[in-house]
Amino acid sequence: MTALLDEHPHLGVEPVLRELHIPSSTYYRWRQAEKEPCERSRQDTELTGQIRQIHQDSGGIYGSPRIHAALKREGVHVGRKRVERLMRQA
Repeated sequence: MTALLDEHPHLGVEPVLRELHIPSSTYYRWRQAEKEPCERSRQDTELTGQIRQIHQDSGGIYGSPRIHAALKREGVHVGRKRVERLMRQA
């Protein structure tokens, strides 16, 4: 959606949103999210770095259960499924 308006600025934001039945507040929230990631995204980025470091230190053999346990030992409070999701994405 934002790419369409970026490629064709002559269309205007409001008419396009009206035609697509998208509230303008939704569009501007998308634009804001592109500039400033939310707190959870920033935490995920930091946590992914920690996960990669633990995985690298293990010689690439640790899976999500061991990495979750290692994070827990380091005092990082995070859910197992979140670790799994971040590992899949990385």
